[in-house]
Amino acid sequence: MAEDLDAPAEGGSPWLQALTAVVLVAALCAGVWASGGTSPSSSAAKPATCSHGKPEKTPGKSGQDHVPGARLCEALNRPDLAQLLGTPGQIAKSASGGDGSMNLLGKDITTPSARVEFETYTVTLTATYDRLRVSGSAALLGDGAQQRTVLGRPAVFYADHTISVRFRLDGHDADTGPGVPARTVSVAQDAKDSGGSFEVTLWRADGVVPDDAVLLRVTEQVLPTIPGWTATA
Repeated sequence: MAEDLDAPAEGGSPWLQALTAVVLVAALCAGVWASGGTSPSSSAAKPATCSHGKPEKTPGKSGQDHVPGARLCEALNRPDLAQLLGTPGQIAKSASGGDGSMNLLGKDITTPSARVEFETYTVTLTATYDRLRVSGSAALLGDGAQQRTVLGRPAVFYADHTISVRFRLDGHDADTGPGVPARTVSVAQDAKDSGGSFEVTLWRADGVVPDDAVLLRVTEQVLPTIPGWTATA
């Protein structure tokens, strides 16, 4: 017996590939939390709420605090998210946020993330606190990556895919393989593109490639609600 889980697979630039393990851990935590926190009841199903944890504040660039995964989850798991996805009436099956980090060239990079899952779509929101600029990154992300401007900031749209993780219930090691196609937009954390990004990723349970119009609609509504976001004139 086995249980399948799709988690985002980062491709293209080296730092995105390094994020794979971080996002996988967050996805696994989301699955564990969902299995224990969304048990059926006799009443109508209720939307999942973000799992709670102790907020962790880490000194960030320009003296600002990094946004913890719990706050990212609050921003992502908004009441109108299903409507923004074009699937009104669906309710969130699971919602979670977590704090992670990766070590790149001897430096720890904070990578908090959040994930909300519906029947049709799964959405993730990740913050990467590094010194890498979003401008010019399209060349590193393969054919089809498009450099654009979103909310007045440099951004890049690119194709991605999930990793299908199959958990064996007989105690054997989990199997991994290619999952479903996904679309991601990476947006600079500030208008000057001084380093760091927010990434929104969408994928569909039926394997259909998500529409960039849907991805953009979600991104434009979610990112400005992240704590510390400053509107661009």
